[in-house]
Amino acid sequence: MNRVWKPNVTVAALIEREGRFLLVEEETEDGLRFNQPAGHLDEGESLVAACAREALEETAWHFQPRQLVGAYQWKRPRGDITYLRFAFAGELGAHEEGRVLDAGILRAVWMTPAEIAACQARHRSPLVLQCIEDWLAGRRFPLDLIRHYG
Repeated sequence: MNRVWKPNVTVAALIEREGRFLLVEEETEDGLRFNQPAGHLDEGESLVAACAREALEETAWHFQPRQLVGAYQWKRPRGDITYLRFAFAGELGAHEEGRVLDAGILRAVWMTPAEIAACQARHRSPLVLQCIEDWLAGRRFPLDLIRHYG
């Protein structure tokens, strides 16, 4: 029997405020790791809507994606999982004080690019720093590059 291969489609929010980026510290099978607010695309959901939802669920911050920073394909070194990540930048909205974060998320934390680079060994994947470096380099693409047919 042939196995059908499919990538895991994920979204990530690049949220910058006053020179700091919003990351989450989360429990993973590899221990505590840092990541952008990120997660999987749900059935029938647009990439933009998924990104806004994941940011709220993982950080308690409302976020509206306004630009695509990039699309990234990464195969985990261990196992047979390949991620296809769509990273978005946008507008930070209101914070829902007291909102319970997703299971496995310990906290949301604001970090400078230097702090993020200094803890690379604790990143969920190499995409964490790459997305930030791309954002800092000015990579921004209009959302109309992505077409969602509901």
